[in-house]
Amino acid sequence: MSIDQEMEEILQLFFEESFEGLDTMESGLLTLDGGANRETINTIFRAAHSIKGGAGTFGFMEISGFTHSVETLLDEMRNGSRGVTPDALQVLLQAVDVIREMVQSAQAKRPIVMVGAAALSSELLRILAQKGAPANSAPAGAVPNAEAAAGAPAALGDPPASGLPKSDKPDGAVGTAVDGTPPVGTLEGWRIVFEPDSSLFKTCNDPMRIFDELANLGPLEVEVNTAKLPHFGELDPTQCFLSWTLLLRCAAEHARVAEVFDWVDANSKIVYEPIYGAAVPAGVPSRPIAELAPAGGPRPMTAAEVPAAQASAPKSGGESGSLRVATEKVDALINLVGELVITQSMLGRFAEKYEPQDIESLRRSLAQLTRNTRELQESVLQIRMLPIGFSFNRFPRLVHDLSRKLGKKVDLKLSGENTELDKTVLEKISDPLVHLVRNALDHGLESPEARLAAGKSDTGTLELNAFHEGGSIVIEVKDDGAGLNKERILAKARERGLVDADAQLSDDNIYNLIFVAGFSTADTISDVSGRGVGMDVVRRNINDLGGHVQILSAPGRGSTIRIRLPLTLAILEGQMLRVGKEIYVASLVSIIETVQSKREDLSCVAGRTELFKHRSDFLPIIRLYDLFGIEPDSRDITDGLLVVLEAEGRRVAMLVDELLAQQQVVIKSLETNFKQVPGLAGATIHGDGTVALILDVPGLVRTFLERQSMQVGRAA
Repeated sequence: MSIDQEMEEILQLFFEESFEGLDTMESGLLTLDGGANRETINTIFRAAHSIKGGAGTFGFMEISGFTHSVETLLDEMRNGSRGVTPDALQVLLQAVDVIREMVQSAQAKRPIVMVGAAALSSELLRILAQKGAPANSAPAGAVPNAEAAAGAPAALGDPPASGLPKSDKPDGAVGTAVDGTPPVGTLEGWRIVFEPDSSLFKTCNDPMRIFDELANLGPLEVEVNTAKLPHFGELDPTQCFLSWTLLLRCAAEHARVAEVFDWVDANSKIVYEPIYGAAVPAGVPSRPIAELAPAGGPRPMTAAEVPAAQASAPKSGGESGSLRVATEKVDALINLVGELVITQSMLGRFAEKYEPQDIESLRRSLAQLTRNTRELQESVLQIRMLPIGFSFNRFPRLVHDLSRKLGKKVDLKLSGENTELDKTVLEKISDPLVHLVRNALDHGLESPEARLAAGKSDTGTLELNAFHEGGSIVIEVKDDGAGLNKERILAKARERGLVDADAQLSDDNIYNLIFVAGFSTADTISDVSGRGVGMDVVRRNINDLGGHVQILSAPGRGSTIRIRLPLTLAILEGQMLRVGKEIYVASLVSIIETVQSKREDLSCVAGRTELFKHRSDFLPIIRLYDLFGIEPDSRDITDGLLVVLEAEGRRVAMLVDELLAQQQVVIKSLETNFKQVPGLAGATIHGDGTVALILDVPGLVRTFLERQSMQVGRAA
């Protein structure tokens, strides 16, 4: 692997860790709504500090500079000199959003736009400029920061109260503490001796970037020491043999200067020597600034002469996703591969020499191979499984912001965060869940006044729950609001011509009207909801994943939207169906039941649309052989079986000749290997080499209904 590739991988790791750190900051800040907590503030501070240090190391100075202001405010909170106020928390939450956008721009190799950061920086400066009442009582266990405790300068340009902070490193990298005598002169700059470890380049640290950040603080002169540089023939380009003496002409506080070296100070020798303009405190090794330039030898470089860090070249090709896998899952996979090798060795001996009496041994070996293959399949699928908590984690912030905007009090409850599902399913369900949560907040939960008038608590409850059920994952979005207004929904649907004036609909059918494109019962249009955009997308996305959505509601007690999804899109729990000589597979999630039809349950509308009476509903009948142009065993409905399917809130009955076994099938893309076919989601290969087509139930229903409407139109 080339150095560029290694650098790109490390850079991507920085982006991943930055996003994780931002999530940590956001969740921690939301927790602080209830009051200050020392450990939480420290966690938030450490996350911000890591992002700032990493951004500076990789040359993203805009991110590093802005995050430094955020870190300063957090530092005052954690050392107890500033209280945790709602105003400060809101600005910090907005800062998290700004940093996230900046990191996303850096990841996409786009220019980092500073408009949002500049506007928020003024807010941060406003808060920092306020003296701010200290916390009434410092958080339990809170201590002043290390720099303040050791007497480091409290503000830019102020002299240190008691010299430099002591180093906790054995090599005394930070410098030597003094006897506490206050300085007499004014701090004018710093002389820094930087002797990095020889492995500096291997850790992807670039000295030029460090110098660039120092130059942002003030005029910088750089003197390089080449005494340890070997002869050319002995030079290893991956080792660092140089050291530097840096002259920084600015009155920056020690903590601000030292943080530039945060990512290299563990394995480097760094000495910070303050420079004072007039007199110096006793015991501080210092010289007038004019004497620091060398009389002879190499001329120090100015900041303008320091070479600028080169931007990394854009990565060719598309972006590739990454996945963090627990070590135990990898270990299990390696063990299974070992078992598979043993089984293969057992079977291999039969290829060399086979005796009739070995048939029983062969059967045992094949059974072992079957077990190993199934376990290997399950183990590989587990690698792609992620906790749904990754998706749930975004909702505390969403609920916090929207409840403030809508003037509602909301208690968000999350459960089942450790329930695992496929990474692809997890990514595709995130947006539908956002739509559902926004609708629950805007339409479901009432205002505090309305809740009190209804005899409820002024704080509404919104629950997100996930659990496994019957080989699928079920996700529930539940609120204790007013519930769906059936009469209002039905009236709106009749007004728009979606339902006949005299039509009698069940509760399920009425509730499912909210998934019709453009349908909305909102009186006013807001930027939260009310345009009728979103719920139809929710159902379409869920159906595209092979799942379905169900609505439960009770007037005055709230609503529950239940989503049922397959655990993975790579493996399908399917029901094998035969029509003529062809075998098809339907997802078990879409199948309600299978019935043998009776003549008295069949009817026909307008001489064309065949209907099957299923309890209190009349379901249209799909003759699968007509859609795909194949010859069935019989065209008489009573000779076959009717499979009741549900898709997009509608139920249909599909005629097949025979039900075969239920089994897991591996989905192969038709579009990749052939072309897209309406009504088909893919194909799978049987053990005997034959191909079975996998039905796209939502697409099948849409295709059938479109044909029906065209036939009705021609008949009219």
